[in-house]
Amino acid sequence: MDDQPHDRPGCVLVAGAGGGIARAILAEVAHRWPDATLLTISRDSGPDLGGRHRHCSLELAQPDSVAAARAFLQEQDAAPAWVVQCCGVLHDDRHGPEKSLEQCTDDWLLESMRTNVLTHLHLAQAVGPLLQKRRPFLWASLSAKVGSIGDNGLGGWYSYRMSKAALNMLVRNLSIEWGRRVDECCVVAIHPGTTDTALSKPFQENIAPDKLYSPETSAGRIVDVLQGLGRDKSGSLLFWDGEVLPW
Repeated sequence: MDDQPHDRPGCVLVAGAGGGIARAILAEVAHRWPDATLLTISRDSGPDLGGRHRHCSLELAQPDSVAAARAFLQEQDAAPAWVVQCCGVLHDDRHGPEKSLEQCTDDWLLESMRTNVLTHLHLAQAVGPLLQKRRPFLWASLSAKVGSIGDNGLGGWYSYRMSKAALNMLVRNLSIEWGRRVDECCVVAIHPGTTDTALSKPFQENIAPDKLYSPETSAGRIVDVLQGLGRDKSGSLLFWDGEVLPW
């Protein structure tokens, strides 16, 4: 088999499709592979991509989303060759990244876990039964470098760091389980870099202009990395340029 079986996906599923990076990834995939089927999941009505696009409005943090997402995928002509899970949260109108232990609250930690971990877990539970041994499969979860325990030298951002570290462990586990079931399977977490989206907006003033990337730039880099992946990188946390980051 080809060592890089993921270079021309016929069907791509993007979850969290309402986010800035997700929309840019969809545009990039559509540009590179105009004949690919695009599947999207988000809480809202989703993007209008026309053509070979199907959307499912779903709250993936809810337990009943597993059966609903699986039913949506089973209705399609083909199962996704790529799944790119973009769901994530850093802040909302009332909560931001904690700078100290005293700022941590149970409610926000649990909400971070729901959005940054359970949405990925539930989609994986929906997708898992559809995997086939001889059909190449690629899963990528958008994670964050700050979720790396080995790279953490600054502290702070408790809920976000803990939830992204938990997501990274989920990815590692999936890579092992699915790697035993699928001949050509690659499961990774990827850090997109600081991108000009709503997630990073409150924190951009201290970022050098050349370190703040447009959604289109981040999407192009991510798709470049995903297109070149093989089994040897499965179970890794990757930087936007494909470098392997410490867990």
